[in-house]
Amino acid sequence: MMSLFKRVYNIAKREIFSIVTKPVYLLSMVIAPLFCYIFFTTLMWSGLPSEMPVGIVDLDNTGTTRNIIRNLDAFQHTKIVNEYSDFTHARKAIQKNEIYAFFYIPRGTTEKAISGRQPKISFYTNYSYLVPGSLLYKDLRTMSELASGAITRASLRAKGANDQQAISFIQPVVINTHALGNPWLNYSIYLSNSIIPGVLMLMIFLTTIYSVGSELKFGTQKEWLDKSGGSIIVALTGKLLPQTFIFFLMSLLYNIYLYGYLNFPCNCGIMTMILIGLLLVLASQGFGLFLIGLVPSLRLALSIGCLWGVLSFSISGMSFPVMAMDAPLQTLAYLFPLRSYFLLYVNFALHGYSIIYVWLPLIIMIAFISLPIFILKRLKNTMINYVYIP
Repeated sequence: MMSLFKRVYNIAKREIFSIVTKPVYLLSMVIAPLFCYIFFTTLMWSGLPSEMPVGIVDLDNTGTTRNIIRNLDAFQHTKIVNEYSDFTHARKAIQKNEIYAFFYIPRGTTEKAISGRQPKISFYTNYSYLVPGSLLYKDLRTMSELASGAITRASLRAKGANDQQAISFIQPVVINTHALGNPWLNYSIYLSNSIIPGVLMLMIFLTTIYSVGSELKFGTQKEWLDKSGGSIIVALTGKLLPQTFIFFLMSLLYNIYLYGYLNFPCNCGIMTMILIGLLLVLASQGFGLFLIGLVPSLRLALSIGCLWGVLSFSISGMSFPVMAMDAPLQTLAYLFPLRSYFLLYVNFALHGYSIIYVWLPLIIMIAFISLPIFILKRLKNTMINYVYIP
């Protein structure tokens, strides 16, 4: 037993020397994750962009339409920066990136509304910028519906109805909306909890593949295997142990930063998220080992690992709901560790569910950790017989 620990210790010491002396390890294990932590959280420090520039084309210019414009300007995400004389000038302003959207009120809107002739109010948003376009679309659509109500109220007032009667007619049923999990509608809470673990997962993929693949590339795999006494398990344990420790510290850091310092919602307690972060580290290492064992070519394995990591952001469910994807893609989503992590985060941190409701993602994460079992024999044979061809 002491001999086993000594062999693991010797290989771990050898790996620590590589980590300290090769800048690529410092970059992928510490600098890149830290940069992403700071970059994404400071980029969305206020949660959502506010007071984005919007233009107005008010050809009607009545008291009712001016009141609509004042109400639109009071929205959190909208700031009226200019009023244009016609549609063409407003369109050119969007094309020059002076505004993100504009609200168009045609001539005779109020008169048509009062006489019951159904006027049309239009709005235009620039969806080249997804976040501003989406937020302003929501504000402008809401204002359009409110404008319809305001014009209907003016029509009812003209017919002798008081304000209470008019409101009862316009909105007979009052709807209350309550956002669950993220009631502040903070975009940083939505995005940072997915992108930051995803970037760390990608770095783990690449580092694990590189650390094993570089042994094959530089012809040091036999020396590495000899130090382990010919045991591939001892060789991999000693090599990955220092990396696991460093990556766990990085996952610990982002959990403390997000839930301790930034006070993001965490209904399961920070210790649960730290354990889930450890699962992510081990699952990512397991998948990285599986790739380099399955495809014992450093260049090809790194390419596959990079592709798999980047696709994780699209298919994990954070940018588009998996349940709305085609059935084959819904099944494929579970082949990405980030998907299981995302489900664990949502169900534990946001909803505070019991473990009984999230047993499937946990099993999948454990399956990723166990993947190297299937390539141990193949990897050992590769280490013994592999000859690198430049």
